[in-house]
Amino acid sequence: MNTKVYKKEINLPDGRVISIETGKLAKQADGSAVIQMGNAMLLATVVSSRTASPVDFLPLTVDYREKFASSGKFPGGFFKREARPSNDEILTMRLVDRVLRPLFPKDYHYETQVMIQLMSHDDDVMPDSLAGLAASTVIQLSDIPFEYPISEVRVARIDGEFIINPSRAKLKESDIDIMVGASYDSVSMVEGEFNEISEEEMTDAIKFGHEAIKVQIDAQKELVKEVGTDNIREYDHGIENEDLLSKIHKDCYDKCYEVAKQGLGKKERSEQFSKIREELLDSFSDEELEENESLIKSYFSKVEKEAVRELVLSEGGPIWCEVAYLPSTHGSAIFTRGETQALATVTLGTSRDANIIDSPTNQGEENFYLHYNFPPFSTGEARPLRGTSRREIGHGNLAQRALGKVFPDDCPYTVRVVSEVLESNGSSSMATVCSGTMALMDAGVNISNPVSGIAMGLISDGERYSILSDILGDEDHLGDMDFKVTGTENGITACQMDIKIKGLSYEILEKALEQARVGRIEILNEMNKTIDKPSSSVKPHAPKMIKMIIDGDYIGAVIGPGGKVIQEMQKETGTTIVIEEENEKGVVEIMGTDQQMIDSVIQKIEDITFSPVVGETYNVKVVKILDFGAVVEFRPGKEVLLHISEIAWERVEKVEDYLRLGDFVDVKYVGFDPKTKKQKVSRRLLLERPPKKDK
Repeated sequence: MNTKVYKKEINLPDGRVISIETGKLAKQADGSAVIQMGNAMLLATVVSSRTASPVDFLPLTVDYREKFASSGKFPGGFFKREARPSNDEILTMRLVDRVLRPLFPKDYHYETQVMIQLMSHDDDVMPDSLAGLAASTVIQLSDIPFEYPISEVRVARIDGEFIINPSRAKLKESDIDIMVGASYDSVSMVEGEFNEISEEEMTDAIKFGHEAIKVQIDAQKELVKEVGTDNIREYDHGIENEDLLSKIHKDCYDKCYEVAKQGLGKKERSEQFSKIREELLDSFSDEELEENESLIKSYFSKVEKEAVRELVLSEGGPIWCEVAYLPSTHGSAIFTRGETQALATVTLGTSRDANIIDSPTNQGEENFYLHYNFPPFSTGEARPLRGTSRREIGHGNLAQRALGKVFPDDCPYTVRVVSEVLESNGSSSMATVCSGTMALMDAGVNISNPVSGIAMGLISDGERYSILSDILGDEDHLGDMDFKVTGTENGITACQMDIKIKGLSYEILEKALEQARVGRIEILNEMNKTIDKPSSSVKPHAPKMIKMIIDGDYIGAVIGPGGKVIQEMQKETGTTIVIEEENEKGVVEIMGTDQQMIDSVIQKIEDITFSPVVGETYNVKVVKILDFGAVVEFRPGKEVLLHISEIAWERVEKVEDYLRLGDFVDVKYVGFDPKTKKQKVSRRLLLERPPKKDK
């Protein structure tokens, strides 16, 4: 092979090694590399068009896929091939995109595609923790303009010790699961979940991750230097007109500042800004508009942003909450703050309703999951509905991680929370956390602590900075940091952070976290006025769940031939019965709304699985009289012969002299008769033995 291969290795503190290699695969791409850790191998490529797109933004696509062949598995479904990305793949795409996107030049409007594929899987490696390193490496190896290299790592803490990129098994032992994305100088992205930790502990985890990232960035720089690809392509920077920008700033800045200062609602504020923009466009001739209309609109947006940033609004608006709003759901709650509103519902189900996870790298079930819906009317818009967006998946995942930390391990139900965002001019994901918490408590789910969430923001001009609590939609869009934190009164359960400015100090980060702690406790106190603990029981119309453990040998008897027995029980009682085999035992779930019917099922299953114990006394029913004894019944369907010789100590000539049909009588279970190999019971042994007669 004539191809020259370049390779660098990154040594982790615990001795594991990550290698980055280029020159062997996918050489037609602008940049390509293979990242390997253990047996896990990711192929990453980047290609950017040489022709500018007719848009005023960067058309960047980050695609991450896990091939089923990588773990020796077949895809499910009829066509047996990879199709739409899974939720985990989409979440990984978002993690990488959020770090990369701000680092392309603002005027770079060329179609760019970063593709990352898991080609070989290792059970001891979580590939999403390598995706950021892979993406940055291939961009650095290309001639695409990009500010500086970055990387991403996962940080866990096990027995008080931090670890980089743990295995999935190790992660289950950790009280921290955080992804950190950063350049050499500053952190730009954080997302994770925690077991109610302190702000200081979270900051320490970020710092630990950042130090590991610096080592990975050094390896990228060394690889690029060795390959010798440091040329950056020329591209069309677009048309700039400083005189036009100056005119628009002079005409519109003060007007935009005054509108922002009024503290109007979202709709009114948008209308006022639109009015200023229309007045600006009217001030130009048709010829000028034909030549510069897109540039004028772009400059106006820049001036509007500058005015709002200078003012910095910080009022989140009043909070009001309500639970049990929807009468037919198993639990519901509304959380409203200012112009942001979320309605959450809870549905209780059996293990059959669990969310099945089947990907090349992860298989299992979720008995708690959350779905987040963001319809267009929530922002006063009308647009096509095209399925669940990546944003909806990302925001729902953050809320699920926040609430999952307080979800009880011993909950017998599968629980689904759905958040419908009804208004949005702020953080709808944090409103989802608040409404979801209250809905779970309304449903009677015994969460360990209520959780609230708050969105923080930061606006800075390089020298001054201002930390905002509960940012509005404008501030989210115009600010330099978007920071969402959720937690209980004891500590943080989840966070998501995106920083668009360089060099944000840990001092400012710690101050933002402390401000977030104070803010979410205030929100929690408001929520507690509506509901402060889980309901003592589920709602009357919600299903009650009972779990039984039976001997594994009886699973077939409870199900019956062709499912006949279990189907009849469900039909007669209106319940749902699920049986799973675990550790040679049968786990039976009985769910229904009528407690009497549930009790009936329990009795029937106990009857089926009944097995008498040698030496124990049982009160049995006489169901048949025979010449040589009586057939007695322990439970329906569980019959045994009481032999005539075991009815009394004296000789019994006629069974009817001692027993009648329908009588209840105490008998002792003796076990299996060694002669007949049949079960044997005795009434005689429970009677006082008469004294022996003298001969």
